[in-house]
Amino acid sequence: MNSKRIHFRYTTAEQRKLLFETWEEIGSVIQACHKAHVGRGTFYYWKPRFDEQGYAGLEAFERRGPKEPSQTSSEVEQKVIGLRQAHPDWGKKRIADELAKAKQWVPLVSPNTVKRILEDAGLWQPGEAGAGKKGSQTRQPQR
Repeated sequence: MNSKRIHFRYTTAEQRKLLFETWEEIGSVIQACHKAHVGRGTFYYWKPRFDEQGYAGLEAFERRGPKEPSQTSSEVEQKVIGLRQAHPDWGKKRIADELAKAKQWVPLVSPNTVKRILEDAGLWQPGEAGAGKKGSQTRQPQR
């Protein structure tokens, strides 16, 4: 049994046209896919469009939608800013934990999102991460 996975790149309009021309000529999906260098799933993906619109339907490529990260609500941003102003010594993890604690420990934002919000608001200084940790001070060599 061959368990090797095969990855096929996005098809071009020419590949799709060749695929369906070959399929109409030969009548074999497997041989048409082999000749066009595409997987059988590609054939069955494009077949309904080909049946409906013909070769013209193979020209347009359905692009994926834009990858927009989910936006943090302004209400959450205000809570983060309010906590930072009330407790300037709290870091990003503590603020994220305090917000989660208020919601029965269901995370509301990640610590890095807290940092981004504070940076955008001008409340986060560069080099602030780990400023209060024990190991962050430079040790002098002992003589």
